[in-house]
Amino acid sequence: MIIESPIDLDLTINSGQTSQPPWKQVGDTFSNVVLIDGEPVIFKVKQRGQFLDFNRSDKKAISRLNYILDLDFNLDRFYKYLNNHDELKDMSEFCRGLRLFLAPDPFECVVSSICSANNSIKRWTKSISQIKEMWGNGYEDYHTFPQSSDFANIYLDDEEEFNLSNIQDIEKCCNNLKSCGVGYRAPYMRKASELFTDEIDISEIPKMSYDEAFDTILKVPGVGPKVADCILLYGFNFREAFPSDVWIKRIVSHLYFDGKDISVPKVREFGMEEFGKNAGYVQLYMFHYARKSGLMEKLKK
Repeated sequence: MIIESPIDLDLTINSGQTSQPPWKQVGDTFSNVVLIDGEPVIFKVKQRGQFLDFNRSDKKAISRLNYILDLDFNLDRFYKYLNNHDELKDMSEFCRGLRLFLAPDPFECVVSSICSANNSIKRWTKSISQIKEMWGNGYEDYHTFPQSSDFANIYLDDEEEFNLSNIQDIEKCCNNLKSCGVGYRAPYMRKASELFTDEIDISEIPKMSYDEAFDTILKVPGVGPKVADCILLYGFNFREAFPSDVWIKRIVSHLYFDGKDISVPKVREFGMEEFGKNAGYVQLYMFHYARKSGLMEKLKK
């Protein structure tokens, strides 16, 4: 089925958004398993001109895909917004077709965003993919992300696996979070799983105000303001979130403050006030533009 909503599918899925790892790609087709009313459905989608060719035609599947790829967002209106700002107008053409890649599973986004901190896109996506393959439910060649309660049965590291299992040689321990390359983030992931199993109802977060949701996510150990905003933007579709780190600070400083040194919290505050409901998209376009246009290399010097 052709879905007539303009998108650059490859760019969107491979843009490093912390909602999830990129979907499996074979040729020009991207695919993944998506749960609909708790039942697994294989989604396959490919570029057809500027639109999409989707392997499903039922309303629930189309609605789910529309959400994940944010297909109802009016890109043309957003480009007019960018073009009305001298600092941003080059991004509308450079990033054309880039959309939010939203999480089918918000808890996966929580863990992915924790894993992305001080980490490369290649490494965190590999780690999350391994977690899915080791402890998620398998459907054909795909795996869902484990539920928060499932993490209680996952060993933290080699030492815990050795002490609590029947393995006689610690060198053979490879069935634990740290074996997936998450490093020091493993305890944060476990604590997140405990919080979202026992204390925080993850389904209530989208119903909260942004400030209440932000304060709730900050309760997770290992989650600072930048990671919290990534979780809110990519996991729960809070578009006023403006994830800010040293790189966004440099970009915003270059574009709006003549290179003046300003703090990351001030950059976050500026982004949210300046861009409002467009803040999440502006940050996404800003970062992609800086990374691929050469601006980021310039700002390193």
